[in-house]
Amino acid sequence: MEKKNEPSKEELLAEIEKLIAYGDDKPTIDPALLAYLDRDTLLSTKASLLKRVNRLSDEDKEWLQQFRKEE
Repeated sequence: MEKKNEPSKEELLAEIEKLIAYGDDKPTIDPALLAYLDRDTLLSTKASLLKRVNRLSDEDKEWLQQFRKEE
C-alpha cells in the first residue's frame, strides 16, 4: 500500500522513463509493464538508474532498449 508522500507506480514509471529517454520526448516504456512490476521493483530500478545515469555503457543502453515501447 502506498504511503501518502510516496510516488505511485505510474509516477515511478514516468521518472524511470525520463532517465532512459536519452533526450527523446516521446514515451519509451510500455505502460502495460505496470501490471507486472511492483513498487519495490520500480523503486529499485529507479535507484539503480540514478546511480548509473551519467555513466551508461553501450551494454547498459542496449539492455534498457528492451523496455522501449514499440510503435
